[in-house]
Amino acid sequence: MEFIVGSENQAKKRAVVRMVERYMENSTVSSASVPSGVSAQPMSEEETRQGAINRSITAANNAFGIGLEGGVHMIGDTMYLCNWGALTTPEGKTFTAAGAQIPLPEELANEIRRGHELGDAVDTYFKKQNVRMSEGAMGMLTAQLVPRDALFEHIMQLLMGQLLYSTSLQS
Repeated sequence: MEFIVGSENQAKKRAVVRMVERYMENSTVSSASVPSGVSAQPMSEEETRQGAINRSITAANNAFGIGLEGGVHMIGDTMYLCNWGALTTPEGKTFTAAGAQIPLPEELANEIRRGHELGDAVDTYFKKQNVRMSEGAMGMLTAQLVPRDALFEHIMQLLMGQLLYSTSLQS
């Protein structure tokens, strides 16, 4: 089986490679930079989910396409970090799953409200560079207990579990 991640983000690629190696024998993973088709900073669960779906469908060029997307959404007055994944089969069936969510500090939420992308706001807030390629906002805000690739690994487990379950129904 061939899996194509619809992103060049290193944290996303690491998560997919680890989960494919663990659960799908004799499979390969590559990546391609594909558009999400949504805002650079998705601002709702729906938009974040759609970005993951769009990436997976575009990446699924005669392979299994993987789309992983981070975004934010509001619950009341609190802005939450959210993450979605999608896996599209070569036949066009798409599975989706969401990951853990945590509230953002008000300073970060305000930067996003002012139009900054989460990744840029996190870099400024923590005085680091390219946090999105390593531990991500989730890792920084959980004292490294849940880095971005671990979050996406869990989403990949949910996606691959759905794929394997669907396949078992056809047997």
